[in-house]
Amino acid sequence: MKLLRYNVAMSLDGFIAGPNGEYDWIPEDPGVDFAALFSEFDSFVMGRKTYELVQSMSDKNPTKDRPILVVSKTLPPSEIPGVEVVREDIPARIRLQKANAEKDIWLFGGAGLFRYLLDEGLVDRVEVSVIPVLLGGGIRLIPDGQAHSLHLLSNYSLPNGILQLVYSVRTA
Repeated sequence: MKLLRYNVAMSLDGFIAGPNGEYDWIPEDPGVDFAALFSEFDSFVMGRKTYELVQSMSDKNPTKDRPILVVSKTLPPSEIPGVEVVREDIPARIRLQKANAEKDIWLFGGAGLFRYLLDEGLVDRVEVSVIPVLLGGGIRLIPDGQAHSLHLLSNYSLPNGILQLVYSVRTA
């Protein structure tokens, strides 16, 4: 069974997006091999807002031509090949995706979805790039909810001050 990995950038004060959902504070670092990172995954899970954001990126959409599960109660069924809107039995659908995946699955954005899937015991890793900026407000890494213990797997810093942290989620 493959891993569901929440891979996200976060400000030093704990926000994954600014007050209006902006992410322009995340620097593009030539030292980060995004092609190698994306090659670790064969599919994505995301909420509606993240899905709409990546779809608006046109040719710069990093998830283009890869299977996407969009968790949404408001989106209609997708007519886009490779995009599945999941409305019901979300944990069961994610378990099926993990069982059938050839590579790991990227939980791509969505703090509320992260909280929900973490509390359901479906998130295996939390991978945070801590950006050296203080936003002062915005969308927190995770909304309030249950406590979860994590185990540090790796950490390293980039020359620009970004700290990469990788944790496994400890199961009860």
